[in-house]
Amino acid sequence: MDACIIIPARYASTRYPGKPLVTLAGASGTRRSLIERSVIAARAASQGQIPVYVATDDDRIADEAARIGADVIMTSDTCRNGTERVAEAVQKAGITADIIVNLQGDAPLTPPHFVTALINALRQDQDCGMATPCLRCDEETVRNLLADRAAGRVGATTVVSDQMGRALYFSKEVIPFTNGKGVVDGVVPVFHHVGVYAYRQAALEAYAQWQQGPLETLEGLEQLRFLENGHPIKTVEVSAPGAVFWELNNPSDVSLIEGYLARMGWE
Repeated sequence: MDACIIIPARYASTRYPGKPLVTLAGASGTRRSLIERSVIAARAASQGQIPVYVATDDDRIADEAARIGADVIMTSDTCRNGTERVAEAVQKAGITADIIVNLQGDAPLTPPHFVTALINALRQDQDCGMATPCLRCDEETVRNLLADRAAGRVGATTVVSDQMGRALYFSKEVIPFTNGKGVVDGVVPVFHHVGVYAYRQAALEAYAQWQQGPLETLEGLEQLRFLENGHPIKTVEVSAPGAVFWELNNPSDVSLIEGYLARMGWE
């Protein structure tokens, strides 16, 4: 296999402790843990063709992953973010796949084609060391983003890219500045960064050797370490007609995501 999917999950989340074990009701009311829903999303993307692992430092998460039949890689409690945890998991498990996908465990609404788009991007461009998807927001999503910031909540991430599709910056603020508007000159100029990453082994190994930089520390965004060290990130624009993408970052996101699960008919 030239690729694998790893879901990093930790219990001690700063903003939402125990988040991977929080249960979310689907369209019919069936409740599943966040880590189970993340594994379901990963399996849908892999279609049984590439392996899926959960990487964690917590026995409670490991037990839940084992309950649903997921392969678990135990990592240390010193990992500061998901990318560090994925890098450690690759090293500890001796994974040799050229492409490593980091499907973060707080995005159960991730459509499978977001993941396959990243894998295909790296397969088609051998010089690309890392890729991540971005989704042009609709007006509803921009309103939700702006509402989070107005309420003082740290929520989803936005990204701006250059004309070659390389990321210029990622932020927890809504960028570019729109003066509170969802539509500017007839278009929605805001791109929601989808928290999925595909790396080549060399890029992941390099990341593990770098120290946290000031931008990564200020924003709390692990991918900024690549940009701060001059490593380009390819942004792959994806679309999901009729679907809604939102991560579970705060307790207030639970009802929002459950509403989206109901709207889309996802169990």
